[in-house]
Amino acid sequence: MVTDTDISPREAEVLELVGAHLSNAEIAARLVISVRTVESHVSSLLRKLEAPDRRALARAAAVPAAAAPVPPSVPPSALPAPLTSFVGRARERAELAALLAAHRQVTAVGPGGVGKTRLALAVTAEAAALFPDGVWFVDLVPVTDPGLIATAVAGALGLGEQPGRDLAGSVAAALADRHALVVLDNCEHVLDGVALFLERLLASCPRVTVLATSRARLMVPFERVYPVPPLSLAADGDSDAVALFVERAGAAGRPPDPALRGQIAAICARLDGMALAIELAAARCPTLGLDGITAALSHPLRMLTGGSRADERHRSVRAALDWSHALLEPADRELLRRVSVFAAPFTAAAAAEVTGSEEWLVADGLARLAEQSLLVVSASPSGTEYRALETIRQYAAERLAEAGEVDEVRGRHLRWCLERAAGLAADRQDWRARFDLVADDLRAALTWAGGRAERRADAYELARHLAELTFTRNLTGESQRRYEQAAGLAPGPAASAAMLRQASAVAGCRSAGDDMYRLRRAAADAARAAGDPAGAAADLASAATMAFRYSSTFVRLPSREEAVALIDEARRLAVPAAPGEEAGETAGGVGTASGEEAGETAGGVGAAPGEEAGETAGGVGAASGGEAGKRGAAEAALALAEAAVLADAFGAVQGPSVNEAPETIARAGRAVELAAMTGDPLAESAALDALSCAHLWAGDTFATAAMADRRVRLLASLPVSPTGTHELIDALGMVTEAGLGAGDVPGARRWARRLAAHPSLAEAGHRAPLLVDALAGHAGDVLDGSVRLLDAWRRAGSPARGYLGAAAAAVAMIHGLRADHDARRAWEDVLDQLGPSSDRALGYGAVFDAIVLLHRGQAAEAVERTAPEAAEVWKWITWIWHHWYVALRAEAAVLAGHPDARDRVAAARAAVTGNPVADALVRRAGALLDGDREALLATAEAFETAECPYQAARTLLLAGGEEAGRGAAALAALGFAPMAPAPAPA
Repeated sequence: MVTDTDISPREAEVLELVGAHLSNAEIAARLVISVRTVESHVSSLLRKLEAPDRRALARAAAVPAAAAPVPPSVPPSALPAPLTSFVGRARERAELAALLAAHRQVTAVGPGGVGKTRLALAVTAEAAALFPDGVWFVDLVPVTDPGLIATAVAGALGLGEQPGRDLAGSVAAALADRHALVVLDNCEHVLDGVALFLERLLASCPRVTVLATSRARLMVPFERVYPVPPLSLAADGDSDAVALFVERAGAAGRPPDPALRGQIAAICARLDGMALAIELAAARCPTLGLDGITAALSHPLRMLTGGSRADERHRSVRAALDWSHALLEPADRELLRRVSVFAAPFTAAAAAEVTGSEEWLVADGLARLAEQSLLVVSASPSGTEYRALETIRQYAAERLAEAGEVDEVRGRHLRWCLERAAGLAADRQDWRARFDLVADDLRAALTWAGGRAERRADAYELARHLAELTFTRNLTGESQRRYEQAAGLAPGPAASAAMLRQASAVAGCRSAGDDMYRLRRAAADAARAAGDPAGAAADLASAATMAFRYSSTFVRLPSREEAVALIDEARRLAVPAAPGEEAGETAGGVGTASGEEAGETAGGVGAAPGEEAGETAGGVGAASGGEAGKRGAAEAALALAEAAVLADAFGAVQGPSVNEAPETIARAGRAVELAAMTGDPLAESAALDALSCAHLWAGDTFATAAMADRRVRLLASLPVSPTGTHELIDALGMVTEAGLGAGDVPGARRWARRLAAHPSLAEAGHRAPLLVDALAGHAGDVLDGSVRLLDAWRRAGSPARGYLGAAAAAVAMIHGLRADHDARRAWEDVLDQLGPSSDRALGYGAVFDAIVLLHRGQAAEAVERTAPEAAEVWKWITWIWHHWYVALRAEAAVLAGHPDARDRVAAARAAVTGNPVADALVRRAGALLDGDREALLATAEAFETAECPYQAARTLLLAGGEEAGRGAAALAALGFAPMAPAPAPA
């Protein structure tokens, strides 16, 4: 029976839209994924829900009868619903729509209050059919940092940051092949950020159109400007301006007498046809009447206060706001200007804290301001919320400055933000939703406080909190920037060093190797400035290690000479020179390693063959505690760096049979001992990773698996942190794949499930679960996981990521076993796009191809595919693939009648001892060679125990007779095509 937990969140979204009778193309556009990905989800749902066709699937979605299907002609839309009707502007709508049809970037320009946003929304709604891949609206009002434009757009699109890309890149990748419209509203305060973002977006997305609204043009060469005019005016009252006034006055109470339309026209003319001013005036009509409004417009406060920067239309809006402001009671004026510091909707309780008033008084005043149309009221789970329209908020902010209250009120707002941030860090219940509600205020408060020397301490605390919160919110790009900002605001170099280490760790989570390396070196400089040579030594050694553990994440990879220089400098800082000895000259130093040539690197010490260096976690953490503890951490970091450099040269250049293998293992083991003495589990984990890889290169599969298991258990209970998260994800991937290589399929599946459920992998997924399910023979799980992998890869822009090659090859193998030739070719195309790799030719590719060839009865071709001796291709099969390779090679030789078959079986039996799966494969080959049916059937039981259902079913088919029927049925139940009869062994 299919349960809710069997259906992934993305499948649930697809199922809901199928129930709404959307086509695959419409679903793809709605969810910003490819049509092929939708087809894969639908196929998975049909299988899971045992539905015979799409109609039955729609019924299974249980869509309420009242839910109307979305007409195919209406594209997916993410436009805010207007709270009031749109009046007039037929000519402007037609003109702006024509510009959108002819140009890729149009900016609707005009003063605040002219009606730019409402016009843009009206035109966008009418033009939506021209953009079949969707329309999205992005309000930039809450954005206070020009560098966060991409964050706002990604939020509107429902995108997270993709591994290896910043948010701007993630947005561009998601929209690269879309015919879509993006509306950027209220750009005037972040013009530079918008211009840079649009240049990148439009260059990467040739079918995307952008409509911006702004008080000033963006000043980019590809911009087409549309000046939004005031509402039309006519003395006889037959105009858009009068129509708007009448409609809004009627909504506020009762419509004015039609006989007075001429007087209304005169009022609208005095307001220059400005939509906001007319709405504000109309809202007071029931209480003041037309005569009162006319008199108020003659008040001296109508005069300009903005200087020569404002044109006549802007002067009229300001006059209307001055007039509306003058009608307020003094207490309400004070409240309006003080709540202008909020960048996002706020509650009465929040306003009371920031304004310094009693909550009941504030609540009463907010209600009066809302009645005056100066605040917008909305309901939320946290209670009634208020928001000032941007023009009014800016006007009120000017009044705040004139009153000399900026420092006082913004100071209280800063304290309120600090309390919110600390509360979010302490109470994690529903914290993500609570963070989203206050995030813009936290950013705005930090922007204000960061530029004031007297607020530096508070700004540092807020930047630090915001860095932590955005990291946990998976906004890793912003988190790194906030940690760097905190480092610049820190009260001293020691605190700055701590923040830079965190920033480096976040960069590691982003696979930004250059940033990770740069920031760790900057942390070393800060530690030296703080009088902490041991901390600086640990940072320098960790930076050197990063150059080898994360080599593929760098744009400019530091040379081996540079890394060795860092280690030498770290040694001088950590180990004082003895009399008569030059600082740093110690026996066995990195520079004295034999057989190494400077600059020869091939992946990282943490990168297994077939795995991109950089999947592993990085660097020893900064030491804390006394001088002894710091010195111990520095020594541990040095030992790890030396082991990393030596292991890299040894593994990449010399091979597993040379004498350096024991030395490499000894160095890594010493690094583990020193790290354990520091009491820092992250440092110990990093050293265990080096030791795992040293055993790996030496060909000890089981020691590698044991070290990986020890490492992940060490990290299991650590709290969330940038370094801890990166280290844990890597450790889970390592222990999963190491277990698979050692034949512990049940254990590997358990770890794989934990890895797949990690929140930091919600978007990107991981290759390890796919490898486990594929080699075990769980076709349905592989097909489901392949949809997520393909979706994430395409969202990231289909980058060449070689470390995903094994996962793509595993999916292609499953389709080969299912005789789904088109799907297999499609995944082989993906494999080609991931980039060339020797692993594909000689490592995982040989294993997966051999399994498919043997399934098809092509034993001779399988012999050819695995022709090289294991020692010839050790570098590409050492990781997961060694035991699988030698076992399949032996079976292929037996089934093909190869003259060396018996020797291959004997050699394989010795190589795989202790691996339950590979041992069963080799015993099966031996039983086939000897014609021992009883021994053959015994291996079927071994495969069942090892949780490898495909190989168990294959064994029954190879046994023939009455068992063959059971084997065929088992294969069919697993979703595989019938197996070709195997030739009798010669």
